[in-house]
Amino acid sequence: MKSLLERRGVVVNGTLGVLLAGGVGVAYLSLGGDGEEPTTSGRTTTVSRGSLVESVSASGSVESAKSSALGFGGSGTVKKIYVAVGDEVEKGARLAVLDQTEAREDLEAARANLAAAAEEDTDSAQGYAGYVQAQNAVKSAQRALDGTVIYAPFAGTVTAVNGSVGESAGSSSSTGSSTAGNSSGTTTGSSGFIEIANPSKMKVEGAFTESDTTKLKVGQSATVTFNALSGVTANGKVTQISTEPTTTNNVVSFGVVITLTDKPAKVRIGQTSTVTVEVSRAEDVLYVPSAAVSTAGGQSTVTVLENGKPVVRTVTTGITGDSGVEIKSGLEEGDQVQLTTISGSTTSGNGGFPGGGGNMGGGPPGGGNMGGFPGGGR
Repeated sequence: MKSLLERRGVVVNGTLGVLLAGGVGVAYLSLGGDGEEPTTSGRTTTVSRGSLVESVSASGSVESAKSSALGFGGSGTVKKIYVAVGDEVEKGARLAVLDQTEAREDLEAARANLAAAAEEDTDSAQGYAGYVQAQNAVKSAQRALDGTVIYAPFAGTVTAVNGSVGESAGSSSSTGSSTAGNSSGTTTGSSGFIEIANPSKMKVEGAFTESDTTKLKVGQSATVTFNALSGVTANGKVTQISTEPTTTNNVVSFGVVITLTDKPAKVRIGQTSTVTVEVSRAEDVLYVPSAAVSTAGGQSTVTVLENGKPVVRTVTTGITGDSGVEIKSGLEEGDQVQLTTISGSTTSGNGGFPGGGGNMGGGPPGGGNMGGFPGGGR
């Protein structure tokens, strides 16, 4: 009697095991775990004809396209500053001056020496040399006096005053002379005693990626938008491309200057902006959305619907514009192409159930040997 009950228990357990294994298998197959390739959706679009524009973008801030950092051409104590930040000045306007006492005395002495040299015998070599030397001394003293004044080299707005009355100012950081009608000494550093900019001429320097920079050329058209001015745009042109790269967080970029060809009234120096440069254009060409093109190993393909069935075609592409990818060959206008999106999932391991063991066609989740029950030993 006992052996009969044991045999019945084995049969019942075996039946339950088969049913359980079969149920897990059906569930697994219904979840796409049969190892088949992913399928594609049926979204399609039509091959169109029109114009394509390829562009690259970068961000930057608005700067004056014409600015100068001005310094004194001589040394001395600052006597007077005639302007403040924000003042608008005309070309040739006096901006600041040093104490001129010593410079004037040196000029008077040089002129006296020149007058004395002129009365000497200038016909002799020695006399003529003395006269020329006295002339040069007068010129040098005049330059020193002129260098005590900073004049505006052009009409503009004062953007910085880096000094005050009574302090010493030297010519060690500036070069050139400062005479009315001519450019004042311009500092060799990043700032001068007074900085001036022309707000009517503006530029934006954008940091373009290494790959985008290879597509840029001086003279290309650009459009500038401003973060703080919704709907406001300005036109510009690429006027300078840096040859020295900048690396930030392992990203290489190049500075590119875009000079605005028109200036909206609300635009101010320092505002953040985005510049978009048109790098290529194709007119009257066939194109499809980028999502329709697959590229691998240097070869591009598009899935075309022929009699309702998807057929893969190799295509030759052109520029990649904002509206899609140019198709040079392989498609005809009006063709229906598929926008591929992947659905389904792939299996892991060697075709076993999720979580199964390493054996081919492994057991149910948590199983040990093939055909074992959940948590079973054999």
